[in-house]
Amino acid sequence: MTKHEMPKSRTHGDNAPQPVRTLRDWLDHLAARDRLAVIKPRADLRFEIAAYAKRLDGMRATLFPQPGGHPIPVVSGLISDRGWMAEAMGVEPGEVVTRFQEAALDPVPCQEVTSAPAQEVVHRDVDLAKLLPLPTHNEHDGGPYISAGLMIVRNPRTGNQNVSIHRCQLTGPNRLGVLLLPRHTHMFFEMAEQSGQPLDAALVVGVDPLTLLASQAIAPMDFDELEIAGALQGRALPVVKCLTSEIRVPAEAEIVIEGRFLPKVREPEGPFGEFPQYYGEVADRHVMEVVAVTHRKDAIFHTIVGGGLEHQLLGAIPKEATLLASLRRNFPNVLDVHLAPGGVMRFHLYVKIRKRQEGEAKNVMLGAFAASFDLKHVIVVDEDVDIHNPQEVEWAVATRFQADRDLVIVPESQGSKLDPSNRDGVGAKMGMDATKPLKAEEMTFKRIRVPGEEDIDVAEVLKRDGGVNWRAALKS
Repeated sequence: MTKHEMPKSRTHGDNAPQPVRTLRDWLDHLAARDRLAVIKPRADLRFEIAAYAKRLDGMRATLFPQPGGHPIPVVSGLISDRGWMAEAMGVEPGEVVTRFQEAALDPVPCQEVTSAPAQEVVHRDVDLAKLLPLPTHNEHDGGPYISAGLMIVRNPRTGNQNVSIHRCQLTGPNRLGVLLLPRHTHMFFEMAEQSGQPLDAALVVGVDPLTLLASQAIAPMDFDELEIAGALQGRALPVVKCLTSEIRVPAEAEIVIEGRFLPKVREPEGPFGEFPQYYGEVADRHVMEVVAVTHRKDAIFHTIVGGGLEHQLLGAIPKEATLLASLRRNFPNVLDVHLAPGGVMRFHLYVKIRKRQEGEAKNVMLGAFAASFDLKHVIVVDEDVDIHNPQEVEWAVATRFQADRDLVIVPESQGSKLDPSNRDGVGAKMGMDATKPLKAEEMTFKRIRVPGEEDIDVAEVLKRDGGVNWRAALKS
């Protein structure tokens, strides 16, 4: 395989489906499979859009024509299922994390273009509430939010870009309150602020699922995540220079909001419904002043409902890829990892290992905690357990775990500040070794099975026997 050539799916071979490259292609894909619901026109931007999107979360994406009477439609729930993301990549569901790892290790430089659909319409007199259909999602949210925008900034010293997603609250006609966590965007802002300069920024709304996913990659500083998007798409991602800065944005995006973070300025932002299903608090946050908005002539606005599956899954897959790579460096017998939905796809990690010696599972737990401070609970299981099935993991805990022998607790550890049970981001971590003893009697942990069970096609049996007259069947 040549560098940057899209690998074929190991299952489909030469007939592998191609990765999705635009939001519109993805909407066509969903609609063709009855996974896109077009909701009544003029749905209320305050709560009603989020209500429909949340009720259909994981079942169908939702499209809202003329939301609140606004000419720009709103879409939500684009990637609220792990299987959908696999389809967007053109791989099998079990290959999603591996494919993401491959793309992160072999990024494809972007291709700059001079004109782009994202700049067909230009607004320099900005009133965001009038220009864009900004929804309010949860009951106590502080106001309308842009929740699915890719925030692109440049390192003031090197010029290299960073791409991430932040919650952005409308606080004025051309002002957004933005929560910047202590990561790369925040570091770039601090560099600019120390020099007394604003930090140019572009907020990109309405991109394909793979570019969305790439934005969440846990990559080194000065690594442009748009190059991971190109690798996932199997091409050089087309980008275009912003009108008011040197930032390059996806050329096929729906909407681009250009602006700058103001130095020495903080204003109240929040509350906002976050992924743990609680509200992020009100606090003084960074402020982005908007100076221009560009968009397609027939633009579509994407929103992510806070705390929904789309919100959770976007962060889970890149984090799983990072955790798997980190653990395998020290424990080559780690087979798979899974951030469980019941742990809001951030706090609970299941790890499958091929056990080699006693005590190893505890080392794996500690390695996982070291790799991600967000992790709160880690459960390690044997290779016969399906870690994507929470009932299987619970069964392993029920039958292979003893608290006095297999429990690890790490008190007073750094955790997520969005976990309300923590004390300002400090709390306890717990690991559970739910693996079998290596020297146990063979029949003690032998799983029961019915020979031939897995060969029966249940759907065919039910189809054949559906509606049968049972009395007549007994006489036949």
